[in-house]
Amino acid sequence: MTTADRLAKFERVDLREVWANEAADFTPWLAENLSELGRVLGLDLELQAQEAPVGGCSLDLLVRDVEGGGEVVFENQLGTTDHSHLGQLITYAAGFDARVAVWIAREFKSEHREALDLLNRRTGEDTQFFGVEVELWKIDGSRPAPKFRLVAFPNEWRKRTATATGATAGVSPRRERYRQFFQRLMDTLREEHRFTNARSAQPQSWYHFSAGHARRIQWAVAFGQGGKVRVGIYIDSVGGDWNKRLFDSLHEQSASVESESGEPLEWERLDDRRASRVSTVRSGSIDDADDPLDETRKWMAERLLKFREVFRPRLEELAG
Repeated sequence: MTTADRLAKFERVDLREVWANEAADFTPWLAENLSELGRVLGLDLELQAQEAPVGGCSLDLLVRDVEGGGEVVFENQLGTTDHSHLGQLITYAAGFDARVAVWIAREFKSEHREALDLLNRRTGEDTQFFGVEVELWKIDGSRPAPKFRLVAFPNEWRKRTATATGATAGVSPRRERYRQFFQRLMDTLREEHRFTNARSAQPQSWYHFSAGHARRIQWAVAFGQGGKVRVGIYIDSVGGDWNKRLFDSLHEQSASVESESGEPLEWERLDDRRASRVSTVRSGSIDDADDPLDETRKWMAERLLKFREVFRPRLEELAG
């Protein structure tokens, strides 16, 4: 067998063969597969709404950045970029006061890449603009597979992804210890378990990761008061009544949940607050010596993976 016989051949597929219509086919697919694009952007994305109204127009996707907070707007095209869609992207970004604006297209014209670069230079970190080309490829007659390629992005994004493990200027030594701790946890979860797309930890004592639902259901880790660390699920949708109904439905299954989890859990309805949570707690502090912190980080990762295993099928049934 020759070398040529042992190697497969790539073949590019026309986007319209898979997604005949942007609104009816591509946008719903993207809404269900945000993690694919999130890995390219380095963001942990959580769907908020499809076809969200802005004046007399409709935004393709309204998404939330779980890691950094704030809204993310998406403008999609299955063709070559044009001035009309650039204007819509800017309008949507303004209408939702978006932190991130993403323009996805089959092909970007040079003038539109330059326009996004200009917007990134002028807006700084207040609003960041990304241009993403989408392609479909197959190998030797396989099913088509999507590929996203960044063609425009803010300068700060390059710095962030290149120096994710570097120290953060202007923060206290204690907050920097938090950042370093969660950076290592985040890297492990992303690289070894594909648990998150987040790349850059912040100097804070807690972190939330998207549970993959349109409503704000998140996996949470935190250093709490009294030398305690916590891992759990945090239910904090805009509708407080919905949060309590979901919590109650989960609590009805507490016996089977705890049996599958292998430990008793803390069920906190938090009637005086909008949110509710279920968690497991153990002793730990950011001021512990290095070895206990390694143990705490390992424990957090293991418990997050277990919570996802136990709660995800229930959330799919109860939260939709």
